[in-house]
Amino acid sequence: CKIKSQINVICSQQFVVLSIFWKNILNNRQRYFKIYAELFCASTEKLGGKMKKYLLVIDVQNDFVNGALGTAEAMEIIPRVKEKIAEYKNFGGCVIFTRDTHGEDYLSTNEGKNLPVRHCIKGSYGWEIHPDVYVEGAEIIDKPSFGFTEWEKYIKADEDGLSIELIGLCTDICVISNALILKAKFPEADVSVDSTACAGVTPKTHEAALETMKMCQVRI
Repeated sequence: CKIKSQINVICSQQFVVLSIFWKNILNNRQRYFKIYAELFCASTEKLGGKMKKYLLVIDVQNDFVNGALGTAEAMEIIPRVKEKIAEYKNFGGCVIFTRDTHGEDYLSTNEGKNLPVRHCIKGSYGWEIHPDVYVEGAEIIDKPSFGFTEWEKYIKADEDGLSIELIGLCTDICVISNALILKAKFPEADVSVDSTACAGVTPKTHEAALETMKMCQVRI
């Protein structure tokens, strides 16, 4: 009984210590967050320079989320996409959005003949960035095809320790197209894709695209 009593006292003391510890963390969360941010930025320094980090949010538009070509998987990743954007904004990274952009003549184009579903028509609601992830004043690139071929206008190739991360829709079409273009344009950059913030046309083609990108040395 005496041993049991001693154990209860020790457990009670540990509980009090842990309670004080977490209370201190919560009360000083802004201070700790600032320290973490500084450590994060310091960890990106390389050879006297600072790693430039880009987050490319590919085609997270209403038509691909819950519109003409929306899927349940696309809707599910919205909270994660929002979280990733917040991380980059908080730590000084550069966030760039892309918009799949078509005209009223979409159905007569080569893509329209292969995918006869009107979507992302410029100026329409479906063309807009999904409101849950849109960031006021952020850079937005309107691209007329799967892959954007002028990334060098927005990403500096001469940065020391360049990092480019892609998230968005669809993994198996526009995400993979742009990841491979970026890998070709910036062969020394760390090009990566966060699979938890992407969704494909189907779960099967999502996984297939990730495997293809891995083979091309895109970090997943």
